[in-house]
Amino acid sequence: MSTARTALETEEHQALRAAVAALGKRYGRDYMTTVIREGKHTDELWAEAAKLGYLGVNLPEEYGGGGGGMAELSIVLEELGAAGSPLLMMIVSPAICGTVIARFGTEEQKRTWLPGLADGSLAMAFGITEPDAGSNSHRITTTARRDGDDWVLTGRKVFVSGVDIADATLIVGRTEDARSGKLKPCLFIVPRDAPGFGRNQIDMELHAPEKQFELVLDDVRLPADALVGDEDAGLLQLFAGLNPERIMTAAFGIGMGRFALSKAVEYARTRQVWKDPIGAHQAIAHPLATAHIDLELSRLMMQKAARLYDEGDDIGAGEAANMAKYAAGEACVKAVDQAVHTLGGNGLTREYGLASLITASRVARIAPVSREMILNYVSHQSLGLPKSY
Repeated sequence: MSTARTALETEEHQALRAAVAALGKRYGRDYMTTVIREGKHTDELWAEAAKLGYLGVNLPEEYGGGGGGMAELSIVLEELGAAGSPLLMMIVSPAICGTVIARFGTEEQKRTWLPGLADGSLAMAFGITEPDAGSNSHRITTTARRDGDDWVLTGRKVFVSGVDIADATLIVGRTEDARSGKLKPCLFIVPRDAPGFGRNQIDMELHAPEKQFELVLDDVRLPADALVGDEDAGLLQLFAGLNPERIMTAAFGIGMGRFALSKAVEYARTRQVWKDPIGAHQAIAHPLATAHIDLELSRLMMQKAARLYDEGDDIGAGEAANMAKYAAGEACVKAVDQAVHTLGGNGLTREYGLASLITASRVARIAPVSREMILNYVSHQSLGLPKSY
């Protein structure tokens, strides 16, 4: 399946795509489904991707990373996804947590975490969503209060990916502003074995190697250096992590959509019911062509978002990242749906590996923020329309 990238991507980016695609092909969807069926984790793929320098390609060279940015990291996740074996924790560990620590962490935090995040020997989860807050980050009730030199965290989080395999979780809490008395967001590194830090696995219909957890923080005591960045720069630091999250979720959706589409195209080329392969009929061909166009358009916006972010334009990147995530989520769901429909009954069999993507593809629409909240963002921020909330 042809994908025109040469005019937009450097030779280095094209070479990275080709190398990661080759790695993904060696593992593929069969590897992923086996891992899920056996209740294991993608340890082998994670370790090999790390050894080849792909996991930390966005992190600073002085801390063991590749010195690139979101442009490079999104290529890695997209190509692994297009091979049928995406690594969801890439969105969380190097993209969100690694980026936040690289930009705002102390020297000690950078030395402690970045080399391990880059070489895959350490992983970090990210906890922001709460049971009663949902997409409204202003309603976050997880609070951090000072007690001498320490911080004490209390609260709950839900839908936190990979806590069981993460060495720590970057928790979004709120602290009281000494001047105004208002609560402001702050980020804390919470080690997995911290006393009072409990987790419960959420029973999901979504089948993935990465499990979802509810977290309970019951007076979790942390040292002063658990706080990441400046206590007074909360929102800036938070969105420094959320923009990469949206860019990488777009990459996740585009990769999954490409995988499903490639299976459908291969089937439509060879499946013969009448005298010609079914792909010769426009009722089959045109929806697949539309899916391909939508995925290509989504990639363009993702590339724009990654470039703006890597250039330091957080405001411009915020708008583009939200649009990219929205477009990729829609394109992913439609590509998977059309792929399953193209295969008919075969699309629902385990042999072809598409049916499980019907549920998985919804992730790109729902997480980390719903498409409706993105439309709210574009309505207010891009179009200047008034808020209803």
